[in-house]
Amino acid sequence: MTIRVIIVDDQAMVRAGFAALLSAQADIDVVGEAPDGREGVRVSRTVHPDVVLMDVRMPEMDGLAAARELLAPPPGVVHRPKVLMLTTFDIDDYVYEALRAGASGFLLKDAPPADLIAAVRVVASGEALLAPSVTRRLIADFVQQRPAPRRDPALRLKGLTPRETEVLELIARGLSNQEIAGHLVLAEQTVKTHIGRVLAKLDLRDRAQAVIFAYEAGLVRPGDPH
Repeated sequence: MTIRVIIVDDQAMVRAGFAALLSAQADIDVVGEAPDGREGVRVSRTVHPDVVLMDVRMPEMDGLAAARELLAPPPGVVHRPKVLMLTTFDIDDYVYEALRAGASGFLLKDAPPADLIAAVRVVASGEALLAPSVTRRLIADFVQQRPAPRRDPALRLKGLTPRETEVLELIARGLSNQEIAGHLVLAEQTVKTHIGRVLAKLDLRDRAQAVIFAYEAGLVRPGDPH
């Protein structure tokens, strides 16, 4: 299956470079580009990409606002692409807000070309881009600096079974599916089933959002032991 991608960045050279790199892959087709978030939303709703590479800081409409538009579309708009945020900073408040909005992860603009290609494939497959250990470190840092005041996530936890709650906690502690399977003495496919149910019950898009939710709900706290 060919992965349809659009690139949204205010720097023409960045768009051209990314487009050339991705178009050279047999399984990736760059179907559009845009210089700002507003145009990015328009292009996305016209060509229906699988993945949107979205710069964080842009004129007219920044990447965060554009991601929100794409991931929570108005009534009548069915298409919701995966959104991969591009940033020059590895710790960026906008990135965390984008993850909350439903973005599938983020990538540093100066990452090696192979990382960009791999990131597009990972996000297109429905996974969060961030490796569990990296997710845990970044989200823990963020939550520690800005504790979420809402109590709503804790209430939503009550809809999970004890096993599902356990799986969510292990995701937030940075364990991979394979590690969770070993820890709970389960088949890896069973773990994937549990994760699917957790995401569905909590209305979360992917693993990155699950980690944020677990911290906001108080299921795990920054500094907790693994």
